[in-house]
Amino acid sequence: MNAERWCAKCERHPPVWDHARAAFLYDKGARDLILQLKYADRQENARFLGKRMWQAGQALFTPDCLVVPVPVHRMRLLKRRYNQAALLAWEVARLAGVPCRPDGLARTRATSRLAGFSRRERQEEMARAIVVRAPYAELISGKEVVLVDDVLTSGATATACTNALLQAGARSVSVLVAAEVPSQKEIDLDFPILETT
Repeated sequence: MNAERWCAKCERHPPVWDHARAAFLYDKGARDLILQLKYADRQENARFLGKRMWQAGQALFTPDCLVVPVPVHRMRLLKRRYNQAALLAWEVARLAGVPCRPDGLARTRATSRLAGFSRRERQEEMARAIVVRAPYAELISGKEVVLVDDVLTSGATATACTNALLQAGARSVSVLVAAEVPSQKEIDLDFPILETT
């Protein structure tokens, strides 16, 4: 961390969001909970993870803020039946006592799974893939938004979402995730980090 409390990854590539908090590092325990939630229909894990996220990110919530999850494409939603980020967003919003808009953002096209992509490839894949849904543009304008997702790796998805929210007039965007993939000092920060999301 530097004097501004940025990690090396953020110092090298400053994020577009204001603050970010994670409940866990992406280790075996967190990975198991998240993958069970995401792929094994263990929706009850959202309650445990959401509580820990709320505890880690309490400073992000203001009385006037709005919680918005990272969206999944409709084809993936039909296959999985639920958006795990939306389940987490509902839980943290409930605990914080603030509104949640689970469909505030939309993924306009199906994107590839980002595992194994370099930072640049991730950014290119996510470019223009996220938009604010028209009915919510006025609601988002002037708000402090807490963007919720399960895992933060390179930040490409969070960047695309943040840019869409800021373009819609959000006053600020903070990111709250269940787990963050830690930087790996022994490799270049732009090298692909393997993940399962």
